[in-house]
Amino acid sequence: MAEYDLTAKLGRYFDRHLVFPLLEFLTDRNIFDEKEILQAKYNLLQHTTMVDFQLDIYKKLHPEDEEPKELIDKREGIVARFNELSEAVQPLLDAAVTEDAARLIEHQRNSDSMLALDFLQKKFNIERSMVDDLHTFARYVYDCGDYSRAAANLGLYRALVPHNDKNMMSCLWGKLASEILMQRWDEAYDDLNHLKLAIESNNNRSPLDLLHQRTWFIHWSLFVYFNHPEGRDDLVQLFLNSTTNQANTYLNTLQTTAPHLLRYLSAAVIINPRKKNERTLKELLKVIRQESYAYRDPITEFLECLYVHFDFDNAQKKLRDCTAVLNNDFFLIGCSEEFMENARLLIFETFCRIHHRITIDLLADKLNMSSEEAERWIVNLIRNANLDAKIDSQEGLVVMGSQILSPYQTIIEKTKNLFNRTQSLVHNSERRKDTNANWHNQQSQQSQTNSGMNPIFE
Repeated sequence: MAEYDLTAKLGRYFDRHLVFPLLEFLTDRNIFDEKEILQAKYNLLQHTTMVDFQLDIYKKLHPEDEEPKELIDKREGIVARFNELSEAVQPLLDAAVTEDAARLIEHQRNSDSMLALDFLQKKFNIERSMVDDLHTFARYVYDCGDYSRAAANLGLYRALVPHNDKNMMSCLWGKLASEILMQRWDEAYDDLNHLKLAIESNNNRSPLDLLHQRTWFIHWSLFVYFNHPEGRDDLVQLFLNSTTNQANTYLNTLQTTAPHLLRYLSAAVIINPRKKNERTLKELLKVIRQESYAYRDPITEFLECLYVHFDFDNAQKKLRDCTAVLNNDFFLIGCSEEFMENARLLIFETFCRIHHRITIDLLADKLNMSSEEAERWIVNLIRNANLDAKIDSQEGLVVMGSQILSPYQTIIEKTKNLFNRTQSLVHNSERRKDTNANWHNQQSQQSQTNSGMNPIFE
């Protein structure tokens, strides 16, 4: 299923350290030649200080060759630089763990006060330049692959400097990357929300720079949203269900720079709790049809077959293809069973809206199940979801009850989101007036400098 692999597209917006887990996954799935993946790892390591890892890869690629002398010399220089930076920040690290300083730093973490730094300067003679050295040291140990120490140092740096510090954005990106690579999803979830707030509250960035920041953000968020318990709901909320203008902002970002992320948005909507999906599915289908010229895969095509064309035979075929896509996708493999269960539920609900009496054998065929499995599945579904339906086991039929909305309920459904959409239109109109005048000048000046920018330690 190499044709549906998104690693190359996703990797353009990941820090090189975040690409390694994806390459390891591809190695386990045997999608590509092992030597090609080893060479890709080696090329990534060329721009890091993880020399030992690079030497291991080199030995696998060239088992009969000696270790390159330039890598041996590089290792000695890395150790020397590490010792130099470590000595420079050690007084600050020692002072930060004292009882009074630690209590003050912890109290200040979510404020914009400089009390902690003032305290360290007065009591321990800590200079402001030493705090800048801490950021440099955190960057260096991150590049060495010591993500735990990088996260701790960046957390301390963030607590000591104001929110408008020149290195604050790179600090937030680096802290998030470190937590992701250590798979500490609760901390990564908090850092992701801090980063989103920092991106949206920075009024000094140009529209083009904001577009790049949001593009990196929605890619990095996949690590968190598909591993944190609240993540998939938040992913749908980010693009489709927000009551503020941010939903349109991030959805526009997806459509402008990253239509391939429709795979993950579609999967999250399918897996999302049933009570939220009615309006969300309509919005998602609209985007899928708009972007079908730019991106298609079995997951988006499954929804299109089911809800746009009502083609149950092709939907069934696409669902079988979805299994291969899910099992070979780094972010979706963990929720493949949940996806298939909810996808079958979508087929069942849609089929039942069209037909009043359905044979169990026909449903089993549409759901890729045996007749016995389909009957048990439908019984549990009716019992748990309180559907207005009955099963006639003797005739092998599912008989659906009538579900007619009252005029009052119909009006409620039609006007449910009218106020929020009106507010969004007003906001977009005002914002367009403010940004339209200088957009083209900024785009031409910055398109070359920003297009490949890595947000960590820029």
